[in-house]
Formats: sequence, C-alpha cells, structure tokens
Amino acid sequence: MIKVVLSSIIDIISGGTPQTSVQEYWNNGNIGWLSVTDFNNDIRYVYDSEKKITEKGLKESNTKLLQYGDIIISARGTVGALAQIGKPMCFNQSCFGIRGKKEVVDNDFLYFALKNYVQHIKKRSQGSVFDTINLKSFDLMELEIPTSINTQKKITKVLSDLDAKIELNNKINVELEAMAKTLYDYWFVQFDFPDDNGKPYKTSGGKMVWNEELKREIPAGWEVKSLNSVIETILDHRGKTPKKLGGDWTEDKNGIIALSAKIVKNGKLINLNQANKVNRELYEKWMPIKLIDGDVLMTSEAPAGEFYFIHGKTEYCMSQRLFAVRANQLKVMPSYMYYELSKGNGYSQIMGSLSGSTVFGIRQDVLRKILIVIPNLEIQKEFNKIVLPQLKEIKHIDEQNIELASLRDWLLPMLMNGQVTVGDLQEELQMVAEPRAIYGE
Repeated sequence: MIKVVLSSIIDIISGGTPQTSVQEYWNNGNIGWLSVTDFNNDIRYVYDSEKKITEKGLKESNTKLLQYGDIIISARGTVGALAQIGKPMCFNQSCFGIRGKKEVVDNDFLYFALKNYVQHIKKRSQGSVFDTINLKSFDLMELEIPTSINTQKKITKVLSDLDAKIELNNKINVELEAMAKTLYDYWFVQFDFPDDNGKPYKTSGGKMVWNEELKREIPAGWEVKSLNSVIETILDHRGKTPKKLGGDWTEDKNGIIALSAKIVKNGKLINLNQANKVNRELYEKWMPIKLIDGDVLMTSEAPAGEFYFIHGKTEYCMSQRLFAVRANQLKVMPSYMYYELSKGNGYSQIMGSLSGSTVFGIRQDVLRKILIVIPNLEIQKEFNKIVLPQLKEIKHIDEQNIELASLRDWLLPMLMNGQVTVGDLQEELQMVAEPRAIYGE
C-alpha cells in the first residue's frame, strides 16, 4: 500500500450550466445533465437525470461529458455524495468529475476508495465532509492504495459483486412495482376489473354513474368518501423527534430506524445507511403507537407527496414531516388505499392542496378531507390477494438490499486498509454476491 495525494492520481473535470434563458439548450434535450439530487441515494451507478440538455447546450457551455465509469462527486450543498456514471452524461458546476489515471489507479477501485474516505471523514467530523470542495481540496485528500492494479481490481470485484446483486434486486422491484401499478390502473382507473362473469367491467358494458363530487363517471355501486371517514387514524409525530445529543440516537444494529422525509421517495426507502436509529428503550416510551403492517407512510412537506407502504418485520418510527395513514379495513383495504393515495385520484388532490409561502406541504386537517373512490370491498380484497404478495416481495428484497449494503459498507474499510484480504472473503460471499459480468446491464 502507498499513500498518495488524490490530485496526483486523477484527472479533475469541472461542470457547468448552459444558459437557462436559451431554449435551444434545454427544449427536447436528450443528454443527461446531473445535479446532486440525481445521485444522492447511495446507489453506485447513475443512469438518468431529472434535467436534460441538447447537443447545442453541451457545445456552447462549460459543462463537460463524463464517460461510463467516471466518478461524480458533489462539491456544494450536499457535499461528498458519490456515484459512477452509467452512460455518458454531463453535469452542473456544483459537482466535479473524477477520472483515475491509467496504470496508476483503477476507476472502479477509486470509487470505493473515495467512498471509504468520505465515510471516514463523516464519522470523524460528526456528519459533514467539508463545507465545499474546490480544486485545492483534492490536494489535501490522501488515500492509501495498492500499487498493483491487479490487486485493486480484486478488491473491487468483491465490492462490485455485492453492488451488482443490489442493482439486480432493484430491477426486480421495478418490474414488480410496474405490474402492481398496471393492475391498479386497469381495475380502478379504466374500471375494467372482473365483473360477475369474469369479463372486464366497463369494456363489457358495466353500468357507470356520474359522480358530481369528482365530475366524472364511476362504476355503479362505488362510493366517494373523505379519507377521514375510511381510516382509523393518522399518526403525526411532528415536533417529537428525539434530540441528536444525549443518547437518544444509537448505532446499535438493534436500534429502531427513524424514517424521515429524506428517506421516503417514490415508494422506496432510500439512504437507509444514513438514517438515524433510536434507542429501543426510548422507542418504547416515545412511540406508544407503533407503525404496523398496512400503514401508508406519507411525507407532509420537503417534499410532500412521497409514499411508502409499511410491511414486513423491520420496525420503524417516524421523525418530522411524516404522516402515517391507517385504514379501517372494514371499509378500505390498505393496499388499495396506498395506490389510491400515491398514484390515483387521491394523489392529484393531495398535490393540488399543498400550501405554504416557502415550503409547500399539506396539513393533517386538509389531508383528512381528501376524497377517494371506494370500490366494492370484495373487489378490493381480490386486488389485495394479487398485489399484497408483490408488495411483500418488494419489501423482502428491500430488506435484503439493506443487509447487502451494510455488508458492503462493513467490508469496505477493512479491504481498503488490508485488515482482511480478498482470499479471506471469497467463500463467504459466494452465496450473496452477483457476478460482476451482469453489473450495469
């Protein structure tokens, strides 16, 4: 192992922003233009971006195109977020691109070395990396790396195989989520649920009636009710987040994960390795009403309208800016309510009810008045029979990914400092890792 100054083993690439007032730089663009929000999720490869630019925008601005395998690091705002580029994309000036010098450092190894460095700095500095990263910062960063590229690649393969398994799991979950959403749309948006003869209801001439509240037709016999009338409760723990000092938080593996608005996104729990954990003793006192299977978690602000369906063995508690909606199962099935609130008519009403001068959010009293379509309970139960196993599998895979990520992050510093070797780990990892060959496909 040799100690090196980071700037001596890398090429540093700066980003930029095409002039926003020039529509030709942005309209119908198909080139990814990354900001930290696109990769601040602990997922190794980034394949897409929220905003895109045109070829003209790329050529006539300071932004640069990063290639597959290059590393991007956030330099301002949320500092120290890392990812590797999954396909050629450019990026803004709040990030730097990093490319390892050939014959000195393998780019994949460099990603993990930087990840280990950032985690070490975060622990040492109570949660922050730097206020900002600039070009001089790379002269101050020192890494220990094996002199042999071959050794670097062997270390990388162990960690990459775990990442590949996580990515494969994520792809499976995307497919499961798409299947469930398609069924919801077919039954409860197009109203082609199976009728008494097993045929699609609306297409087969099922009776539709006009609903004045929604200003549209719904199947005969269905109702439209306020959310408040079909739930048991809405849990709201704003203002009750434990103090970060004084022993409320713990790093114990048996601690209870405290979910926050930044953890819940698009039906997933992200950045769980960055989530705080609450001491179990405090949890029992602080959370007399526990989150249970079927609770629908919703962010109330910053940003509002992100949802997650609680299911499985993992225990969670809530921190600020979250609601948990609990269905009255004599009136509405939790799985149906989850899709109606997060994807359907309820969602559009929620997003249309946001208010606030600086931070948009929704108040609990407003949420209770949201109108949702209530199908016949038997139809909901049939939907639940199909969808709930898919939601269970999604949760099971999410939990497996949490374990894989924890294993990876546990191994990372030990491999980097030589505390364990690749040979020590090969047999143990065969049962959990995914072959590197399929990674990124």
